[in-house]
Amino acid sequence: MKKSLIALAVLAASGAAMAQSSVTLYGIADVWFGYESTDTLTSPTTKTETSDTLLKAGGVNTSRWGVKGSEDLGGGLKANFDFQQGFNLDTGAASSSSLAFARQSWVGLSGGFGATRIGRTTTPYDDVNGASNTMFDSYFSPFNRIASSTSYVARPDNTLYYQAPNMSGFSGALSYSLAESSTTDDSYSANLTYAGGPFKVQFGYQFEGESSTLKEKQFTRLGASYDFGGFTFKGTWGQVENAAGISGRDADEWQLGLDYKTGPWVFTGSYAQSNKDSYFVGANFVNEEDRMGFGLGAAYTFSKRTFVYAAYEQDTTEVSGSSNYPNLDHSAFGIGINHKF
Repeated sequence: MKKSLIALAVLAASGAAMAQSSVTLYGIADVWFGYESTDTLTSPTTKTETSDTLLKAGGVNTSRWGVKGSEDLGGGLKANFDFQQGFNLDTGAASSSSLAFARQSWVGLSGGFGATRIGRTTTPYDDVNGASNTMFDSYFSPFNRIASSTSYVARPDNTLYYQAPNMSGFSGALSYSLAESSTTDDSYSANLTYAGGPFKVQFGYQFEGESSTLKEKQFTRLGASYDFGGFTFKGTWGQVENAAGISGRDADEWQLGLDYKTGPWVFTGSYAQSNKDSYFVGANFVNEEDRMGFGLGAAYTFSKRTFVYAAYEQDTTEVSGSSNYPNLDHSAFGIGINHKF
């Protein structure tokens, strides 16, 4: 009788503990079919065009799978974790052959004070990077194609991350990433956001430390959006100091776009420009570079988890100061499907 009572007590306690914890398997499967044409510079004055018909992963989102969970510790405090890996749906290959969980690998706590993450995770700058980008912030976004302010380290190792709670629409986040190296400096990132009614704004900053081969890089981003009926107007401005780790190679860029939602349809379009300053490599002078592009797209939503999309993007790179350099063009068109699980 005593053994039966003890067994029932253990089972009840176990059930209570399980009710306070949750583990979720989740992911995104995204693939598109279409074509892509890219010019490459084969000499200082000539270019070659390469065109391909493609079945390619990640038109709107990088395909991924992950396991995440939380445990209620009482008093509003929770322990959380997230392990996430990317993969290429067209080949089945992992996006990283050397990392078991390349996209996320962290544990932390959350409560009334906000939330923390410790491990490999996104930076606050990355969290707001695409918030005001049209074209679904996708592979077909001209801003993603031409902007230097998108060429940052999105998920640094050895990161300490803090997300502040929402206070009357305002929030913010800070992170610090340890280089754990005598030849590379540490990095840090921050954001500040506001979401009130139809108006949203995001500010992000990221500093990536100097290494033995690269100068320190500084990324600044300001984005905003406004909802008006079925229309959402979006704008983004970005700036980079020492783009690609090259001293004096600074960039200024912006994009304007519009999303329109009607029933299950979303139509989107944007225009973007980027300018990179001239600089010296030793005694060699590299000219100023201007890039511009536009994109148009549409998506049809079947459910909360599944939609199909079609998109077209075109961009051009012009090198200023010399008529000998040819313009380099790129274009892509695709039809794809995105499913979340």
